[in-house]
Amino acid sequence: MKRGVMFLFGALAVSCLAVGLFVRLVLPQPPMPEATAATRSDGRVLIQRRAWWEFQPATGNPRVGLVFYPGAFVDPVAYAPAARAIAERGYFVALVPMPVGVPLLGIDRAAAVIAANPAVPVWAIGGHSLGGVAASSFAKRNPDLIAGLVLWASYPQASDDLSGAPLAAVSIYGELDPLSSPERVLAARTSLPAETQFVEIRGANHAQFGWYGEQFRDRPASISREEQQRVVVEATVTLLERLRR
Repeated sequence: MKRGVMFLFGALAVSCLAVGLFVRLVLPQPPMPEATAATRSDGRVLIQRRAWWEFQPATGNPRVGLVFYPGAFVDPVAYAPAARAIAERGYFVALVPMPVGVPLLGIDRAAAVIAANPAVPVWAIGGHSLGGVAASSFAKRNPDLIAGLVLWASYPQASDDLSGAPLAAVSIYGELDPLSSPERVLAARTSLPAETQFVEIRGANHAQFGWYGEQFRDRPASISREEQQRVVVEATVTLLERLRR
């Protein structure tokens, strides 16, 4: 009896340790304070929370919108600083949460965002890591809704061949990213439109595409998060500008 109780407590302790280790090492950290602060409206950007987060310029009517899918198990708020910066340049941005944090379970969620914002005539979809995989799938399924594709440290799965799609696309990736490595990103270029722009960020890693801290199996970046974010935002805006013309 005593041994049984001790065994039960031992097994429970091991299970708790395993779960804790999984959460600490595999799942990214919650949004950093800089990300949370970026969700407040001000005189330049109006922010609204529905079933997703909406960012839009305080003045003017955006002609181009970007629906953005977060990486796996990443709170969409982790991308708020970038969304705010893009909105300041005149674009509508929606950050969409995913079922249990898995983008492939919420591929079609962009449809609700687009339907809820009929005043925005042109749409792009994008995502970070697995979010970009899901975004590519949505673009493949909905060629009548999507004019642009934005990939951050990501690439389409083989079944989502977009090489013949009439899409403006950009693929932004980090030199030091071991999760979506430059080799993997460039190997998938045959699944993207021929005129896709590829932007390598020297010294960039995987986690600094958002504001959620370190990520398991990532490499340290040799540039600051602020610098990596600046390049990401600039490359994204360049793509969106093509859609506004």
